[in-house]
Amino acid sequence: MKWSLALLLSASCTFAEVRLPAVISDHMVLQAVKPVAIWGWADADEEVTVEFAGHKKTTRASAKGEWQLKLDPLTPKAESQTLRINDKVIQDVLVGEVWLASGQSNMATQINGKLHGKVDNADAEVAAAKHPEIRVFVHDAPLAIYELPVPDDEPAQDRPGRWRVCSPDTVADFSAMGYFFARDLLAEIKQPIGILTSAVGGTPIEAWTSLSAQQAVPDFKPLLDDWTKRLDGFVPEEQQKKFLDAKAAWLKVRSAAIKAKQPAPKAPSPFKNIQVMKPGGLFASMIAPLVPYTMRGVIWYQGERNAAGPFSGLYGKQLQTLIADWRTLWGDEFYFAWVQIPAFATAQKFPSEPTGWGVSVRDGQRRALKVPQTGMAITMDIGDPKQGHPTNKVEFASRLSRVVLHDVYQKSIALFSGPLFKSAEITADHIMLTFDQATGLKAKSGTLEGFAIAGEDKKFVWADAKIEGDKVIVSSREIKAPKIVRYSWAANPKGNLVNAADLPASPFSTE
Repeated sequence: MKWSLALLLSASCTFAEVRLPAVISDHMVLQAVKPVAIWGWADADEEVTVEFAGHKKTTRASAKGEWQLKLDPLTPKAESQTLRINDKVIQDVLVGEVWLASGQSNMATQINGKLHGKVDNADAEVAAAKHPEIRVFVHDAPLAIYELPVPDDEPAQDRPGRWRVCSPDTVADFSAMGYFFARDLLAEIKQPIGILTSAVGGTPIEAWTSLSAQQAVPDFKPLLDDWTKRLDGFVPEEQQKKFLDAKAAWLKVRSAAIKAKQPAPKAPSPFKNIQVMKPGGLFASMIAPLVPYTMRGVIWYQGERNAAGPFSGLYGKQLQTLIADWRTLWGDEFYFAWVQIPAFATAQKFPSEPTGWGVSVRDGQRRALKVPQTGMAITMDIGDPKQGHPTNKVEFASRLSRVVLHDVYQKSIALFSGPLFKSAEITADHIMLTFDQATGLKAKSGTLEGFAIAGEDKKFVWADAKIEGDKVIVSSREIKAPKIVRYSWAANPKGNLVNAADLPASPFSTE
């Protein structure tokens, strides 16, 4: 009888154990000055008590074993504290500012790791990374387009991962953008910074937005239908085997060609697992497990995968859909900031090159600024037109943090962005343009360039442009009745309009 009772009690204790998502773990950073979501799983109707920093809240698990509660807003604190959830003890918890860093390869790029090379001055950056107030959450096994694992179809409850404390021993494989952004914030606001990292190279925006949100937008139907066709019959294991067989055959032919002193044949295209890019997949596998972790906002660096092709014109609406989707799922109108993709590829030759790489994406990114609580870092002047992974990530992060420090943390920054097109006034023979962030408009060097003008026929010619105060006057002797102006309208465009802070203007069209 005693043995049976002991066994029963032991089983009861085992089943009653509270389970937590990976993101609620040692070294975490909790968001300050907002109600903080804590959640997990337990037996149905099991009582769960959460204690932290003098706060104590109790709830019960649902019939499905799910539970969630919110702690009252917390005061920022860099000293280590303990979070208790029933018998679980989470050590070394800080309170400060939390941001989600997401996107594709330029967000995933590590400081000095295996992904996409390393950043400028990587060794010195690693050695100087003595910032225990910065904590970064990373997934243990992120997905990748060149590997076999396939994202979930349904939102995952959890994904293995852990918080890592910033130090020279840990920082090398942090997201460079995430780390440098956190470092900028730490220097200015003097509070702990937590970065939730969720980024996968080579992936389109539709992979990061829930499928249901995309299916609700009629304009996305052709895109989703196209994905259905592309994925039909695509079996990653079979495609990988085809590539490996082709590579083995190519190596033999290449070896023979080298011995015969003949030109070597072109290597086969690498295996690419398009299942990793499927609409909604990365949202389900890598974003859903982080919901509803309380945070201040999102930084986003993505768009290269969507920069060409028949659906690039959808990007602005896609970005707005993603923002609304994530905010709805989190139940929070958090701030959302992104990097406008920089110049790339062949230098501009014609006044307007609308089908150029990234043109529609950049314009969509600019137009998405109409969504409240958003910001954009203009980086047209600091990219590398010869390759898609700029190594000067310190500068990219600085452009982004400048916007966030102004908008979110109310830092006094007179010009936090480059000039942004505001309005156009058409007269008989010219168009007068006004801009936000326009103090001290000037040409970065030489004469003002990059402006094109057209009449109703949309046949663009290079325009004459001159600055008058905070306005730009655009005209051409060839266009008697001007209707449209475009600026920096190409993959790697001309354009040298800057403001007093030497920050570049965003590409735009007055259409």
